[in-house]
Amino acid sequence: MRAIQVYEVGGPEVLQEAEVDQPRPGPGEAIVEVAASGVNFLDVYHREGRYSLPLPFTPGAEGAGTVVEVGPGVADVAVGDRVGWVEIPGTYAERAVVDSSRLVPLPDDIGFETAAAVLLQGMTAHYLVKDAYPVQGGDTVLVHAAAGGMGLLLTQLITQLGGRVIGTTSTTAKAELVKRAGAAEVILSSAVDDLAAEVRRLNGGQGLPVVFDGVGAHTFDASLASLRTRGHLVLFGAASGAVPPFDPMRLAHGGSLTLIRPSLGDFIADRSELLRRAADVFEWVRSQALEVTITGRYALSEAAQAHSDLEARRTTGKLLVVPDVEETQS
Repeated sequence: MRAIQVYEVGGPEVLQEAEVDQPRPGPGEAIVEVAASGVNFLDVYHREGRYSLPLPFTPGAEGAGTVVEVGPGVADVAVGDRVGWVEIPGTYAERAVVDSSRLVPLPDDIGFETAAAVLLQGMTAHYLVKDAYPVQGGDTVLVHAAAGGMGLLLTQLITQLGGRVIGTTSTTAKAELVKRAGAAEVILSSAVDDLAAEVRRLNGGQGLPVVFDGVGAHTFDASLASLRTRGHLVLFGAASGAVPPFDPMRLAHGGSLTLIRPSLGDFIADRSELLRRAADVFEWVRSQALEVTITGRYALSEAAQAHSDLEARRTTGKLLVVPDVEETQS
């Protein structure tokens, strides 16, 4: 079968299409014919070696498709089931082997592409606004990279919960997209010299209770400076690179601030929690509380281009790798 292989870590060019052996299911495993795979910064971190995986590996950690074979002892799914999954590498391929206990059954009204586009980021948004920092009505919240797939979902959810979003983005076209998602204010990050001062100006001179930051190194200082006394920085990603080590006394001097660096895996470790969060995400999609925006579909052979586009921030919304899509359709 066809799959993307990473033989050495590095830039997008290390994503190589190859012919590999068909996977076989072991005990408790299922083979899924992949209909679509989400493209996420997690895949970039794996490719770069920031989060290491044994070489060679097939990247992609969010997918949806149809179960075509099961191994001994599988009770969670059956052949023919439509399923989705997250945080299990191997989705940039025609078929993937997945621990059956991590598969999420898809409702009939949720398509493969929608599932592959929303599960990882949707469940991440779920735990961020429900658990990492429970957003309350009246909270003013800063969301960095608000025009990206994750940023758009967060903006919509925070608005649904009664929060007021200040988003950052890089272009006026992206700013319009963020406003349509519900943001009250949008800052063009390239147009301001002091981002934190602009945030405070837009909030009546006051700091914020929380910042959701998936960018990392480039925004970390401004995020801390945007918080009020006893404010919370939720650092859930590092799209611009890892935050350098810092003296924790900065949190005290900033006003008894708190910092959390959460990971989705710790919030879906139990199957019942996984299914509960996924069910909530699907209901948000169904009720249109969340609008899933897919802006790019790439063939397997175009996976490197998908990564290049994601890292260069040439896109908004969600990107997918679709094994049977024609080349140049992205």
